[in-house]
Amino acid sequence: MKRKMLLLTVMFSSYTLFSQDMANFKLYNPADNAADSIAAAVKRAKANGKFVFVQVGGNWCIWCARFNDYITNDRQLDSTVRSDFVVYHMNYSKENYNATLLAKFGYPQRFGFPVFLVLDGEGRLLHTQNSGYLEDGKKSYEKNKVIEFFSNWRPKALDPGQYKEQ
Repeated sequence: MKRKMLLLTVMFSSYTLFSQDMANFKLYNPADNAADSIAAAVKRAKANGKFVFVQVGGNWCIWCARFNDYITNDRQLDSTVRSDFVVYHMNYSKENYNATLLAKFGYPQRFGFPVFLVLDGEGRLLHTQNSGYLEDGKKSYEKNKVIEFFSNWRPKALDPGQYKEQ
């Protein structure tokens, strides 16, 4: 009986902690004009020789929260992202699905959430990434996969000068 009570207490505490974390998760702004924000991000990216990394999701999305925490709490990942990308978090929720923009980008929501878009300095879509391919089990992401993703889609990786035959 003590074991069952302990298990129930742990499960309830975990659920409460999870609920509190998601209650405070406010990365996405449903009222934001995503088209204007992406245009501003593209302008900044172009001026700084970067690409735009768009994380599409919502404040309701546990995997969106996990990815944001995973990237920002790891110095190497945070540094990698900041050095090569301007980051924008595009909302997808009942308050604002951003349907027109998502149609422009080829309906990336078909992959689930979060879904990642990489845009060049002109605002052209270079890549859509299903975030599920970067996961490590049921609770986190796999660092090597995440690093590989960002490395393969940074501006230097798409620079033709990197591939000249010697």
